[in-house]
Amino acid sequence: MLVDGITYMHEHTTINLSEIKNNEDCQLDVFSETVREYKKLYDKGVRNIIDVTNFGMGRNIPYVQKVAEESGINIISSTGFYQEKFYPIQVFRETREQLAERMIKEINEGIKGTSVKAEIIGEIGTSHHKWTETERKVFEAVVIAHKETGKPITTHTTLGTLGHEQVAFFKENGIDLSRVIIGHVDLTGDKDYILHMLREGAFVEFDTIGKENYMPDQVRAGILKEIQEKGYMDQVVLSMDITRKSHLEYQGGLGYAYLLDAFIPMLERSGITETSIDKLLIKNPITFMKG
Repeated sequence: MLVDGITYMHEHTTINLSEIKNNEDCQLDVFSETVREYKKLYDKGVRNIIDVTNFGMGRNIPYVQKVAEESGINIISSTGFYQEKFYPIQVFRETREQLAERMIKEINEGIKGTSVKAEIIGEIGTSHHKWTETERKVFEAVVIAHKETGKPITTHTTLGTLGHEQVAFFKENGIDLSRVIIGHVDLTGDKDYILHMLREGAFVEFDTIGKENYMPDQVRAGILKEIQEKGYMDQVVLSMDITRKSHLEYQGGLGYAYLLDAFIPMLERSGITETSIDKLLIKNPITFMKG
């Protein structure tokens, strides 16, 4: 459950994708540096972080809980399976019903033998311009788990692709789209593409703030201005999706506070109202998670 305050909707307190990516930087396991940055966020009004690290991503619940205790931030844990190239072997071996049961167990009983229960299903992903057969099986398993538990769903779109297909899939399967966040849509840089998903009723996530090697933040700000003008600001949430040691301040990265220190002022200069910013940071996450 979220507490009053700012929420980052898509982060990884610790994550390890280094084997697949063949890059040690992709093992984010620097406890003291993470605590330092989370404490800084707390001082700026952040009270919740949705941690979307799940099966096969180096999820470590005791580590995350220790960060939560030391920083004061409420960290929400998730269940699910990320994307085909990162799937653990059981995803290929098991049926969608068995995969659903794994997620339901983590929601109802706890994750990996802990008392921490998953509050959200995600991040679940599709590949770049490609939805593999096994990824589709995972999405079908998620539909089962969602209908059984009522927990909201958050997705990964590779560089923003297949967002429309994900929305169509959930719609066809009778999922209330107000319980679904389509992730990484800011990487498309395409306002019409994003507005289509908003019109369908889904939430969208601008969750790669600061990753200007993919998309300039000014483009993100411009699209958010358009969303505000069209009246869909109630369906947008923000985050940074920090996954590497080099993203943190101690290695010269932007750090988690960049969203509040640099991006929010950019939005204000772009004509995003105080009311809209309050929705993006505080109100929309609470609405989404409550369902």
